[in-house]
Amino acid sequence: MVRIKTVRGDATRPVGDGSKVICHVCNDSGAWGAGFVLALSERWPEPEREYRRWHLGKSETAFELGRTQLVQVEEDVWVANMLAQHGMRARDGTPPIRYDALEQCLTEAASLAAERNASLHMPRIGSGLAGGDWGKIRGIVDRAAREAGVRAVVYDFPGRVSADA
Repeated sequence: MVRIKTVRGDATRPVGDGSKVICHVCNDSGAWGAGFVLALSERWPEPEREYRRWHLGKSETAFELGRTQLVQVEEDVWVANMLAQHGMRARDGTPPIRYDALEQCLTEAASLAAERNASLHMPRIGSGLAGGDWGKIRGIVDRAAREAGVRAVVYDFPGRVSADA
């Protein structure tokens, strides 16, 4: 069964019935202010506020790569702040995305979605500012969704040229 559906649209306005978990990649530097997080902050203040509290150590969960923070923004919508980016820029040719951390984060997000009978929603996480390979990331998304028994919807923002569907 196909677990990933690609649609044109805005991941901050997830489509479909039922509860939804919007996934996105955060850095481990405590910086919030570029890429998809701008759209999240424009729509809801909670994900940024909770990310900043988390970074300051005001959360029950350790602020380290591979960890996921789930923030409820509507009755049936949560945002998964996923720490899967080390720093903000490539170093020695290595992009900031950390695939092993992303896999841990997505596995946790998918499990949390399954507990809520929710689906996963996301832009092409990790392939923009984090510099990751979407083909590799898509495989991680598919594996996490399959293992948790949830569906995933990937959003291509209208007007963006995408390499694959």
